[in-house]
Parts: sequence; C-alpha cells; structure tokens
Amino acid sequence: MAPKKRLGSRLAAALGRLVGFFAVSAICGVLAASLVVPSVAAAGVTVSSSITFFNSLPGDLTVNVPSQATKMVTADGQPIATFYAENRVRVALDQMSPFIKDAIIAIEDSRFYDHAGIDPQGILRALTYNLTQGGRQGASTLTQQYVTNVINESYLSADQSEQVILSGQKSVGDKLREMKLAIELEKKYTKDQILEGYLNIVFFNRDAYGIEAAARHFFSTSAKELTLPQAALLAGLVNSPSFYDPAVHPENSLQRRNQVLGNMLEQRKITQAEHDAAVATGVDLKITPGRQGCAAAVIAPYFCDYVSHLILNNPAYGVELKDRERLLYRGGLTIVTTLDSRLQAAAQAQVDATAGANPDTWGAALVTIQPGSGRILAMAQNTVFLPADGKFDTQLNFNVDSMDANGNDLNGAGGFQPGSTMKPFTFAEWLNEGKPLNAMIDASRRTYPLNFPWRSSCGNVLGAYSTAEKNAGLGAEDDLQNNDLGYYRPMPINYGLYNSINTATFAAATQLDFCGIQKMVDAVGIHSGLDGAQVNMHQLGNLLGAIGVAPLHLANAFATFSNDGRYCTPIGVADVSDTAGRHYPAEATQCRAAVKPEVARGVNAVLQDVLKMGSGVYINPKVQSRVPVAAKTGTSNNNGATWVVGYTSGLATASFFGDTLQGQKRAGQNITINGNFYKAIDGYMLAGPQWANYMMEVAGLYPADPFPAPPPSMYVPQRPTPAPSR
Repeated sequence: MAPKKRLGSRLAAALGRLVGFFAVSAICGVLAASLVVPSVAAAGVTVSSSITFFNSLPGDLTVNVPSQATKMVTADGQPIATFYAENRVRVALDQMSPFIKDAIIAIEDSRFYDHAGIDPQGILRALTYNLTQGGRQGASTLTQQYVTNVINESYLSADQSEQVILSGQKSVGDKLREMKLAIELEKKYTKDQILEGYLNIVFFNRDAYGIEAAARHFFSTSAKELTLPQAALLAGLVNSPSFYDPAVHPENSLQRRNQVLGNMLEQRKITQAEHDAAVATGVDLKITPGRQGCAAAVIAPYFCDYVSHLILNNPAYGVELKDRERLLYRGGLTIVTTLDSRLQAAAQAQVDATAGANPDTWGAALVTIQPGSGRILAMAQNTVFLPADGKFDTQLNFNVDSMDANGNDLNGAGGFQPGSTMKPFTFAEWLNEGKPLNAMIDASRRTYPLNFPWRSSCGNVLGAYSTAEKNAGLGAEDDLQNNDLGYYRPMPINYGLYNSINTATFAAATQLDFCGIQKMVDAVGIHSGLDGAQVNMHQLGNLLGAIGVAPLHLANAFATFSNDGRYCTPIGVADVSDTAGRHYPAEATQCRAAVKPEVARGVNAVLQDVLKMGSGVYINPKVQSRVPVAAKTGTSNNNGATWVVGYTSGLATASFFGDTLQGQKRAGQNITINGNFYKAIDGYMLAGPQWANYMMEVAGLYPADPFPAPPPSMYVPQRPTPAPSR
C-alpha cells in the first residue's frame, strides 16, 4: 500500500505543478501583453479582462531618499560619532566601481538593460524550473527588488516595521503590484538611476545598508575603490546576507562570489584572465566594525551625548521626540560641533592622568569655553561610557547640568559645590558698587549671629555663623573658619581674595547690598546644576559655594571676566545640514553686557595674583610664564569637591576633581590617588596641576593677550601688608 500512496503523491504534486505552470503562464501572458500593447489598451481596445485588472493596479511609487546615517564632527572636521538606524552613506553611480555595477547585474538580473521593469523570459524560465524540478528559483528584476526595498524603507522610516513584507511572504497580489510598480518606475527613471537607487538602498549587513557602507564595513574601502573579487563577493551577498556573510560563513561566501565571477565571465563582463585571478584570491576581509551612537564615539563621548541631547530636546528638529529621533538616526545629517580636536585630546589625556586607575571612583573633569563666542572647545572626564574591566564607568556627564532651561534631560551629574570659586562674584559686586580694589577690610570677624544687620534691598539674608547660637539649637553654623590660621585680621580686600580668605569675603559682604551680589551671579550665568534654579545669594553659605554648579557654566562665568564683562551663552552646535544641503537651526553666538568692563578688569588683575602669590602659588608656575593667565582655586568644606577655574584672553577652563557619584558626601581626606596619599585634597593639589598642564599645552593655540589693566581710580594707596603669623 505504501508504494501506491507515494506514487499518488508524486502524481498529485506533478499535476499541481502543471496546473500552476499554466496558471502563471497566463499571468506572464497578461504581463507581456501589458508591455507590448499599451497603446492599444489606451485606445480603448480591451486585450483581456486580465490586462484590465493588471492595469487597474496602483502604479504610483514615491521614491524618497532612504534612511542615511548622521555624522557628528568637530569644528576642525574630525569624526566624533555616527548615528544610524540603518548605516547608509549615499553615493552617485559614477562614484561606484564598475565592477560592482557589472557584478550585481550579472548575478541578479542579466537582462536589466533589456527589459522594461519585469522580465517575462526570466519568469517563464524560473517557473519552468520550479514546476518541473521542484526548485525555488526567483525571477525578480533589479527594478522589482528596488520597488520592494523602497516600499519597505518607507515603512521603516515611518516606524511601521510591522508593515514590511519580505520576499517569502508575498502574496500573488503583492507580486502583481510589485510588477506594475516596476513597469511604471521604468517609465519615470533611467536604468542608471534605478541601478544607483538599488545599490544605495539594498541590505548587506546590519551595519551596512547600501554599497558604500558595505565597502567600508567588509573591506575598509570605498564603493569607488572596490576590486573585482570584493565587488563580486558583495554582489553575491544581497541574495542572503546571513547565509553568505563572509565573516560567519566564509566558505558559502566564497562559493557565491565565484558564482558571480562565473556569470560575469559568461556575460563577457570580464576576461578569462580577470576571472581566474579573482577566483584565486581569498575572502580577504578587513572589517571596520559598526560604531553607532555616543557610546562608540571616536572621541569625546560625553560631549557627543550632550550635543545629541541638544538636538533631541529642540523642537526645531521635529515637533515630537520621535520625529527628532527619526531625523537624528535616519536623516543623514552632518552635525558640526564647536569642539576643537586638539584641545579635546589634551583634556582627555590630563583627566586620565590625574585619576589613574582610580578604583575608588574619584572623578576628574575639564571643560573649556572660548571667551567672546561661548564655543565649547573641550569637554572631558576620566570615565568610560560603557562598563569595561578596570575602568570607572558612568553615563553621567560631569561637566553639564542635569537638565536644560526647559526641564529637558541633559544626562548631566548636576554640578558640584564650587567652594571658593564663588568668591570673585562678591568681589565683583564690591567693585561694581564703586569700592576700591585694594580697600582695607576687617577679616578678623568670625561670628555672624542671626540678628546681624546685613543689607538687602530685595529680601532677607538667611543663615548665621555662631557657635553659641548653634549650641542653643537656633539653626546657626559654627563660627566662620579660614583654611589657615593667621588670617583673622585686617587686610586689603584683594589680598583676601587671592589668598581665598573666607572671613575676607564675609567682611566684604557686610558692606554690600545682597541684591547686587545676586544680580552679579545671575548676570554671569551661575545657577543650580540640578534644576537650573537661581543660586540664592541671600543664603550665606552660597557666598562660599554651597550649591552645586556645573563646570561648564562655572568656566563660562569666568570667561565673562576674560571677555571684558560680556557674557556669551555656551554653544556646542555650530552647523547642522542634510545631504540635500538643507540647513537646520544651530547655535549662534549670543552675547550681552553682564559686568562693567572696568569691574571685569579689576577682577582679572586680582585673579592673576592667585597664581603668583596666592592660593594657587603651588600650581605649576610655568603656565604664568607662557601666557597672561588668571585663576581661582576652590574647595568644598569636606574637600569632596576641588577646583581651579582659570583663563587667558582666549580660553577659559574649569578643572574639577572630587566625589562625582555621591554628591560630595565622601570627604576628600585621607585618600590615595595615583599612589600619592592626601590628608586633605585642596584645589591646587589635583585640579590645579590638571588645569596647568592642560593650559600649558593648549593656551598658545588661541590668542592670549595681556588683560587690560583696571583704571587707576580703583586703587587707593596702601602700606605693605605684613606676612601672616602662623
């Protein structure tokens, strides 16, 4: 009984194939008729109801530019990162090797230049083979394949991946529509245009869409430079990118490549000698792995992340977030940033050198602003974006705010306590109110009780420094402390600033309107790094830097002094354009008057003395001999955040070292960094050398003219200040 059943099955199968043969042959007749007698049909002569049906199918196909990769580059053209949903770089046909054009036609559609979108001969040949031999031979022309790719790409670009139909999933209706669209496409475009479109859209690998990306991925070359064996391998790959993947299945890939070469020889695209030489070569891959997004950035991953957030947060790039994401990952943008690759390399080297292997995860950061433009020239930190053995990893950007002014996420750490780097702003208000740069103040006072008569024309001053009131439970802090003994005495105010004397800053504040201090801090862009809120200068602790500020904005505040008192908004995006040459809104330089020029010059004069004879005297003195430079050191109460913010007329840099992940809760005391033990770290110890070494390397790359001197009227005659007793 079994043999009879098998015989019956074979007969049924053969009969089914025969019926199918005649059925599809009829379809081919319809297609052939539609190609050869369109004028007859147009004249109203009905060839058949089948032709009428076929001609009623939709024939319009919108061919949009396929998804392309976005690239982010430095101001000097160096690559930073690539963003893509499909890694594709569109190239013109004349920028492709002639081998790839001949190879793809030879293996996929040898009659490409002879048919009008579909190939009846090819269809009948494939049907005959499939129905008589039981095979699965295809007959789609390159034009039909292009139609399928265009349709699927439109679905993917619209986030409708569920609508994508793969070759093996097509119904008879899908196939007929594809054929009709192919015919109509051939009426609108030349063969070369269709071939160019196909080679730019076709899938080769998950990291390679289109021939340019494929050439770069598999052979680290361009589509124009593809050799014969390379082109033949890639042409063979499109039929089944996974099965013929040369990195995974080299034998399959080699066999398929040689089949392509055989077809090229048979079709007289190459000579026998060229064929034999190509067949004799190996696969010879030189793979360039895909690098997508900021985690795979070539340089400056955290700056990259910052810029990508600027794009994704900006409605100018799309009404909704999904629209902005689509533009970033599919729009083929070129994002030119403000970063200077020379400065970035130096900054990264310094933060890495400062912290070393750093198993205790202490953070180091550097950021540089250009005074007068607000351009961010460098942004570095001593971490890696993704986990790696022996590395300190985090995705938080130490240099920027937690969120932007509109409450959108920036992926920033939210700032660190600036400590004494806040003191110059009280001093700036001192000068702003017309007081002498070197006036004597009484820095001996350490107690400021709750009822102290502070002046404020716009609010109440909060806080107190009084051990007695603290012990009485009245909410005060201990008496005000200086870092060193011997400074509780009268002194010139400039002397108190460049030596960073806490009691000197408070002594100055007793003579000022706190509303003026507030306006000064606001004018130079200082704000909370966590939520963008105003730093309340009526809170006494903020005179000494109690609220976290991001290094980017602290550097920019000091850049305002360098820029003769003009504040410029920090910018990171210089230009954004797409492949069609359309430009999108970028960040232009925006500056405004913030500090009186004579006030800025007075601050500059005193901060130059920080490095000569003040709190930064132990920082590398060579930097002072290179360029005119001013700076201020800063340290939080528990030494968990240490700073040097320094500037020339061309560059302003904030250098930070401290606890970046626990909100400066960890004390920077009794710690070992790079094999060196520190009883208590100070601004000049780690952040200082980091800043000085970096500035010595890069300051000469930007103009560094002497700072204009403050007017003589700012000074009053003074007797020499005696050295402090210790």
